[in-house]
Amino acid sequence: MTRESLTLGVEEEFHLVDLTSRRLTPRASEILARLSAAGESPAGSYAAELQQSVVETNSAVTSSLSELREHLVALRSSLIATAESLGVGVAAAGTMPLCAPLTMTETPRFQRMLADYQLLVREQLICGMQVHVGISDRDLAVRLLERVSPWLPPLLALSVSSPFSRVGADTGYASSRSLIWSRWPTTGPAGSFGSAAEYDACVRDLVASGVISDPGMLYFDVRPSAHAPTIELRVCDSCPSVDTVILIAGLFRAVVAREIARLQAGERYRPAPAALQRAALWRAARSGLEGELVDLAGARPVPAGVLLRQLCEQLAPELDASGDRALVERQLDAALARGSSSARQREALRERSDVRDVVDLLLAETRGEAPAALGDASPLLASYPRRGYDEALQADARPRAAHAGVLSALCALGAPELRERARRLERELKAAGIVFRPSGEQHARALPLDLVPRVLSGEEWSRVQGGTAQRARALDAFLQDIYGEAAIVRDGVLPEWLVQRSPGYRQAGKAVPAGMRRAHVCGFDIIRDQDGRWLVLEDNLRVPSGVAYAVHARRSLRRVLPELVERQALLDPEPAPRLLRQLLEQSAPPRASSTPQLGLLSSGASDSAWFEHRFLAEAMDIPLLEPAELLFAEGRLWRVSGTARTGIDVLYLRMDEQVWHRRAADGKVLGGALLAAVRAGTLALANALGNGLGDDKAMYAYVPRFIEYYLRERPLLEQVPTYQCAEPDQLALVLQRLDQLVLKPVDGYGGLGVLIGPHASDAELSRARALIEQQPERWIAQEVVQLSTHPTLSGGRLRPRHIDLRVFVYHGAEPVVVPAALTRVAPPGSLVVNSSRGGGTKDTWLLQ
Repeated sequence: MTRESLTLGVEEEFHLVDLTSRRLTPRASEILARLSAAGESPAGSYAAELQQSVVETNSAVTSSLSELREHLVALRSSLIATAESLGVGVAAAGTMPLCAPLTMTETPRFQRMLADYQLLVREQLICGMQVHVGISDRDLAVRLLERVSPWLPPLLALSVSSPFSRVGADTGYASSRSLIWSRWPTTGPAGSFGSAAEYDACVRDLVASGVISDPGMLYFDVRPSAHAPTIELRVCDSCPSVDTVILIAGLFRAVVAREIARLQAGERYRPAPAALQRAALWRAARSGLEGELVDLAGARPVPAGVLLRQLCEQLAPELDASGDRALVERQLDAALARGSSSARQREALRERSDVRDVVDLLLAETRGEAPAALGDASPLLASYPRRGYDEALQADARPRAAHAGVLSALCALGAPELRERARRLERELKAAGIVFRPSGEQHARALPLDLVPRVLSGEEWSRVQGGTAQRARALDAFLQDIYGEAAIVRDGVLPEWLVQRSPGYRQAGKAVPAGMRRAHVCGFDIIRDQDGRWLVLEDNLRVPSGVAYAVHARRSLRRVLPELVERQALLDPEPAPRLLRQLLEQSAPPRASSTPQLGLLSSGASDSAWFEHRFLAEAMDIPLLEPAELLFAEGRLWRVSGTARTGIDVLYLRMDEQVWHRRAADGKVLGGALLAAVRAGTLALANALGNGLGDDKAMYAYVPRFIEYYLRERPLLEQVPTYQCAEPDQLALVLQRLDQLVLKPVDGYGGLGVLIGPHASDAELSRARALIEQQPERWIAQEVVQLSTHPTLSGGRLRPRHIDLRVFVYHGAEPVVVPAALTRVAPPGSLVVNSSRGGGTKDTWLLQ
């Protein structure tokens, strides 16, 4: 099959819209007649569809993408000019949000379809786009059907343009057209056929069954055309932008060329499971370009942009052969920069709250007019630098879908008003005592809280929830095992030396009775990389802090920006303390009193997180305790207040190693008292002693294995590539690339001891090298990840700052992901987000 034989053609379906009411209008026959009378309708160029509010265009057969684009632009121009002369607009979209009563095209075939299919026909107010690639050998076309199917989900994601139902409601899908379309009996994968004769026999059987009346009603995702010598792609929504059509056409032709070459080379086809392919198409319809797609090669979620760029790289030889590579890569960059049509439609509705503005947007884009970016109109975003992945703004300054309303509202307030609100916010934080003491400083200061909230869609939060809950289960199972039978070591999954050398390993961990929870409160630090991919950066299983700051961030923003917060449908962080109390009550030991007595143990006012300790104790209505108030006697732990004693059944530890050195009420070391009570079965510690083994940085590299070993599941979240300096081969690699990696002590937390190679001086690198060579088992190294950025108010403008996300999981009977996540913000020019290192915070909005 030569390049010249792989010709291209495109069918596009367009909605007809009354320019006064913005509703669909049944004027197809009138418009088609006028096109014909004016000589603008060569045979087959324009055609009626099932509904009178839809017109179809059919391009000429072309050999190049540039020629195809000229044909499509000419067809659109004639159709739009003719329709607008009658007061009718033309919109390319999968669905339209303002519909009119159904008016069917009066043909015997369409009338029979209505009689046979009823609801499916009555709700068929949808438009698609089909790409034809010329293949004269019908046997070859049929054999390609199964082989090209795995490539289709990213092509659907590029096209999505149907977020709204026919009554203007947001469906929650980027392509609701796909859902409507899939209800027909002959949609989806065609299946596997060895020849055209075999395929035709199946078609005859379908017609004979009475389910379809003719071969034209085969609506498979990809099929040999019913009327032309082509293979036809049918999964895509109608696309407002001609350039999106050209991009999809170029990619699909390359896919066909790739699979022809494989087939002719005798390469065996190994299909992904049909259920997984169906799931991948569903995900593309759900998420479009703004979420994650399914990488069928690894059965894992990846950002849409990553998968599409991988697709381009894989098809580079075919794109080079057809001369399409430069154009396709340029159009792909543009498509990813502007986002999907569905996202732009949602943005238009959020900005103006009128669904007619969505219609106007689609009419303008179908005419070839590009809407202005938010950054063009707002001084707050003037010269906003976009490097890597920004969570709120796309490369063309257009807001991402979840952030569109927030940024528009902030820009409307203007810089002077925002500066005044920021000053008011700082005063309120200080007055409320919401403070944190950075490392090396003697005095606490107000924790910086930025006015610009970070927004996560329900889909994004669901992804994070699933991955962190899974991780909490696996890490707790690991701690139970390693302080018990250590089966994971016995089975060769984890080397014994890694456990024995870990500075977090404690014999005290063996005191916890078998089957008792060990990791009650987990904090996971999640980042997004330069591609927008979610990665787990660190696990915190000792004393993770931050949930109180997440709760107070919402309270503070609600007071300072009430007009912004109150109109949002957000998950409420206020239940966090109640959920924590429930967790502690569920964690009571077997010999606890019938009503478990709870306490929170703090090292006191000198602790950097003292504010959080006070807040949580008060919110949970439990005593805030210091070591000198505790006593072990008569087989249990007591709180001592004067001559009175109160038993403690569950103690929420907000101290780590300090607990071994502080003195109890009787002058003895507190650590021994706690261990004695735990061994007696009268005290549960949340979190358990010895948990430092679980958040050891060296152990981090093995967590995916823990998930597979203990849960028999695959990890839902990826993590950063990590090198164990204790391994000679990996040590040599680390020392060779020290200036390119991030170096971390295995028992470090709060950003202490972290060295970022590319930002380090020669002297710092020399000191690090000496430390590693002295004690290699105390260090790990990781690849540098360019953390995502988020707009942060600075000097009257919005500037990008690197961020992460701390997610809290309360693990009682089942893990509960707390709806109070803490976004931490790095200082200017830094990648370190920890509050102890001068970082700030943002309110994190989790959309319902």
